[in-house]
Amino acid sequence: MQTLRESTLDPAAALAIHDLPAGEPWLHEVKRGQTLRIVDLEGNQAVDTIFYNAADTAESYSVTDTLQRQGGIYLSTGSVLYSNRGRPMLSIVADTCGRHDTLGGACAAESNTVRYALQKKFMHSCRDNYLLALARADNGMGKRDLVPNVNFFMNVPVTEAGGLSFEDGLSAPGKYVELRAEMDLLVLVSNCPQLNNPCNAYNPTPVRFVTWDAA
Repeated sequence: MQTLRESTLDPAAALAIHDLPAGEPWLHEVKRGQTLRIVDLEGNQAVDTIFYNAADTAESYSVTDTLQRQGGIYLSTGSVLYSNRGRPMLSIVADTCGRHDTLGGACAAESNTVRYALQKKFMHSCRDNYLLALARADNGMGKRDLVPNVNFFMNVPVTEAGGLSFEDGLSAPGKYVELRAEMDLLVLVSNCPQLNNPCNAYNPTPVRFVTWDAA
């Protein structure tokens, strides 16, 4: 199945463009019908993302609902991201990368310690980023609201033994994925600061978010 698809949308007509520096968090609202493009500006940068229903944040992206419905573990053009209530949250309408991870999760102090070394515990992580963004928003959300995320542009193949392998990315400078919101959403992003595996080519870089209004 061919999943690579170029977008017809013009950034010059976009509602908003936001560049997110390397290693930083972001919390943003996207309205139903709007399209959000995530651009890997320099290549091989993982963008760890969680989606919530803006009107009721107890409804959030569900990896299990999403993968069961599509019958596969990777996301690309044609994939629909479902909530924990079985409702469509977003549809991927264009993708020039071709595959996005759903299983690798977000790095945290605990996983950095287990995977790498005890002294890595206090390195900045995606989990820290999520909590920082929610604390700054002061919207009542916190640690209990964090759920398994999507890793856009990240390459985590499943091994023959059933494990996960963090590999060099499939992306390149300027590659993007474009998603259409099927409900009003809060988008919680960590532009991954990980330095211990190839998900960011050992060098975290900026990414860009471009938003268009519904046609």
